[in-house]
Amino acid sequence: MNVAVIGTGYVGLPTGVVLADLGHNVICVDRDQAKVAMLQSGKSPIYEPGLEELLKSVLESGRLTITTDTDSAVRQSEVVFIAVGTPPGADGTPDISMVVAVAQEVARSIAKYTIVVNKSTVPIGTGDQVEGILLSAGVSSDLFDVISNPEFLREGLALADTQHPDRILIGHENEVAAKKVIDLYEPLSAPFCVTNRHSAELIKYASNSFLAMKISFINAISRLCEACDANVADVAAGMGMDKRIAPEFLKAGLGWGGARLPKGVEGVICGFRKMRYGFKLLEEVETI
Repeated sequence: MNVAVIGTGYVGLPTGVVLADLGHNVICVDRDQAKVAMLQSGKSPIYEPGLEELLKSVLESGRLTITTDTDSAVRQSEVVFIAVGTPPGADGTPDISMVVAVAQEVARSIAKYTIVVNKSTVPIGTGDQVEGILLSAGVSSDLFDVISNPEFLREGLALADTQHPDRILIGHENEVAAKKVIDLYEPLSAPFCVTNRHSAELIKYASNSFLAMKISFINAISRLCEACDANVADVAAGMGMDKRIAPEFLKAGLGWGGARLPKGVEGVICGFRKMRYGFKLLEEVETI
């Protein structure tokens, strides 16, 4: 299948490299010319174990090309992934301006039926917004479908998580388009979760928020342990032996951070406030 991946960060680059390794013809797009030149030489701008070696391999095979030309990449592709950053704004609301900008670029380039896939972490309703951008630009509704396909990658394990995902999430409003994206990933032999777009967008945020809640919970328990002379490591180990709880994300420490969990939690809190629902449980998770 011919695929374009717009954005070559922690999400876009592993996605493009792995899809090329699976046998697809992939064009990765980035507007940063220096970054593109670096990638074309086989050097990765981010460190992920094994990523640079696989990048060189798929470049040499000819199945991966890197360019700054969005228009050409879209015109050559059946599936176009949007994998650009959505950093939190001052109030925690995700900034989707880069997603909007890419959608506008894609709208100018669609000349045949194209599946546009939101890979970025985006608020509920962003798929609808991308669809609206394409329609407003004059793209006929029969020339495209918009799919939500959130990533579940850990920094430092992004390549491994892309190659061996726990599940592949597909949010759609058209079964034919969903089937095509499923076919794209089929060689990974991972379970698929197929739902509508809004549910897929919420699953991403809900998953990150739940993981943050586990960390905050065990950190709160650690304070109780200090007060009663209990060992939090033993408590966490005992809890984690319950298969309903599992041991992951039960390491007491300084709290959660990085690029994923804070953005996810803040995004959910802000999103629910706009829907006039105060998510007090999650607000307390953030406070802890």
